[in-house]
Amino acid sequence: ARLVYATTASRVSHRSTRPNNMAASIAASSALSAHVLGRCTAKSRRTAFRCRAVQEPASISAPVGFVPPEPRKFTVAQGSLGRVVSSAIPLVLRGGTGALISGWFPSIVRDDGAPGYSMFRVAGKKLKEASALGPRPAKTIEVFEYEGSPYCRKVREAAAVLDLDVLFRPCPSGETYWRAIAKAEGAKTFPYVKDPNTGLAFCESDDIVEYLFRNYGPAASDTFLSPEGLRDAGPATLEIPMMLRRGGITNLTCYAAALVRLKGLKARPSRAAAAAAAGTPVKPVELWTYEASPFTKAVRESLTELCIPHVVRYCPRGSSKRDELLERTGRFQVPYLEDPNTETKMFESASMVEYLEKTYAL
Repeated sequence: ARLVYATTASRVSHRSTRPNNMAASIAASSALSAHVLGRCTAKSRRTAFRCRAVQEPASISAPVGFVPPEPRKFTVAQGSLGRVVSSAIPLVLRGGTGALISGWFPSIVRDDGAPGYSMFRVAGKKLKEASALGPRPAKTIEVFEYEGSPYCRKVREAAAVLDLDVLFRPCPSGETYWRAIAKAEGAKTFPYVKDPNTGLAFCESDDIVEYLFRNYGPAASDTFLSPEGLRDAGPATLEIPMMLRRGGITNLTCYAAALVRLKGLKARPSRAAAAAAAGTPVKPVELWTYEASPFTKAVRESLTELCIPHVVRYCPRGSSKRDELLERTGRFQVPYLEDPNTETKMFESASMVEYLEKTYAL
């Protein structure tokens, strides 16, 4: 076993409006754990250091003989019907929030034969889907959160509506690496967002939702809005969907959606957690999906409980990323997962859960 001594990091105070210093963030997270090989003596246990034995992380590799399944559209894997049905209930409770892109507008146009995603093509016509978005962030936004939280769900739905790519740092109860980094930076609750495009880092789900729409929603591209007007704009001007605005109905339905499954709340032993504890976190897994998909929920639950960082490339209806996925794989179907740690690429949610459990769970 490798012995890990970690000092208790002092909490770094900050204001939500103050730009986040990335160098300070790295320094704070580095201060959290100094890794030392040796024996833990009685004397060392009486010092201000904490001593914790952690197994050396095993190498990450796909299960022996694993072959990604052939994708099957609109097919529920054997034994997965109950899971899919229970995962669809939050979709109903939340009014489908996260399924459609901001400003989604469908129309029937002439099919010119150009490649690209369309829900249907028939008799020389095809469905065209339009959207209304703001500027696209140059760098990936980070969110420290966990699947089972009703407050984190609001932020995920907002990211889906805005067609954003988000790097999620799983912070379920019992997780020690990403939670410690967030706490060292001053986070008191989750979700906790870090936007390298603006330098801001802060908590509180309602504030995060409004921030995302203010910076990446359609109002951010409105030339008739002054900077002051955009700053002071309310939810209607920002075009925040009703189910994401501050108020009782949003919180009530998010809580109800979380209670349906009660998954993604607690960390489980995993190779990803062991690697993070040793100071070498695994590479983020990439997941293509949209928040309302009932097929994706179990995948996200496993990613959260196994503490696997992952980039979600949201592609709701109307997203141009549907064209990207079609070009990349030859089809559009979600969820789609790519794991750079094992070079695995696959469709089919039930097989993804099985893959993640066999590859990462201890």
